[in-house]
Amino acid sequence: MSKESNRGEKMSRENIYKIQLIGVGGQGTIKASTIMGEAAMKKGLNVVMSEVHGMAQRGGTVVTELKIGEAYSPLIEEGAGDLLIAFEPTEALRSLPKINCHSFVIVNSSPIIPFTVSLGISEYPELSSVFGELKAKINNLLIIDAQKIAREVGSIISENMVLLGAAVATPKFPIDKDLVIQSMKANLPPKSIEINLKAFEKGFKEAKKKG
Repeated sequence: MSKESNRGEKMSRENIYKIQLIGVGGQGTIKASTIMGEAAMKKGLNVVMSEVHGMAQRGGTVVTELKIGEAYSPLIEEGAGDLLIAFEPTEALRSLPKINCHSFVIVNSSPIIPFTVSLGISEYPELSSVFGELKAKINNLLIIDAQKIAREVGSIISENMVLLGAAVATPKFPIDKDLVIQSMKANLPPKSIEINLKAFEKGFKEAKKKG
């Protein structure tokens, strides 16, 4: 039996894998979470998941938390996250309390500028300072331009699949790659599958290359 297919078979209450995804409305955070959760269930693993919408319209913070294994509550305790996927740089800073020195963190380097910044009410921080703070606090950090990769494959809205592919490539991710792809095919419109699979594979390879 391959190493890939052994992933997650020994999940238990003492070995629950905890994932937080955070982004803003319109980035496909919940869709990526759903695909992950269903892929884990295809593996025969228990999954609990929560989702929080900061605002109904595009631009509000969206957070989902998943626990894979014999968990009862989806809410991740402070400092207990295994994997954080931030779809937007400053949203990664918001989730720092959820991780610890062993956590793996994936950050999309493309910012989403809030409308308050566009109106001159607030300022968006310099990206160099955001990434500097992240690098100072995170040992296992992958910064990836998911928006650029998604644009290269033909659809900017596929950046969530770029980040999903990167997540699957992380060392301790408990779900088999082929099951995630099966879940993608079951949850995405058929006409978008080809581009989304390209985005997923690009994200997977980018994470392997940098990892």
